[in-house]
Amino acid sequence: MKEYDPAYEKLFAQEKAFLESVFSPFVFRISHIGSTAVKGLVSKPTVDIPAEIYESADTAAAEKELTALGYGINRPGNDIVMFVKGYLTDGCAGYTFHIHMRLPGDWGELYFRDYLSENPAVAAEYAALKTRLAEKYRFDRDAYTEAKSAFIRKHTAEARKNTLSATP
Repeated sequence: MKEYDPAYEKLFAQEKAFLESVFSPFVFRISHIGSTAVKGLVSKPTVDIPAEIYESADTAAAEKELTALGYGINRPGNDIVMFVKGYLTDGCAGYTFHIHMRLPGDWGELYFRDYLSENPAVAAEYAALKTRLAEKYRFDRDAYTEAKSAFIRKHTAEARKNTLSATP
């Protein structure tokens, strides 16, 4: 865990511009999620980016181009494919990127990001939780992720509820 780095915004903007050039005209929306998207929140130096693309996108061409540029590939649950950049065989090269290529949808991460940004007390609570869990599960990323899931689900549901109740 490290303190918030204002460079995250610039790193996201640069990566977004690049991804728009790769996925154009198939891109629906490219967002910045995760802790690096919330000003002031402690995080790992990983910029998470869901790149929502239309079903008609040529994902094979995008995969070929991105892997040729050094991105790794992973295929986790919600994503069509996840591209990763910034990892070395013995760790990370400073900042890392996770590009979650997905179809357009109502993604909870966007609600959670906005909720933390709008609720500093909840963001501080989340930061304390992440810090404790990072120590406890230092070498077990899956356990770390699972241990913070209940907090994320609870506040994502609250954010969705607040968004729906605010809609006229």
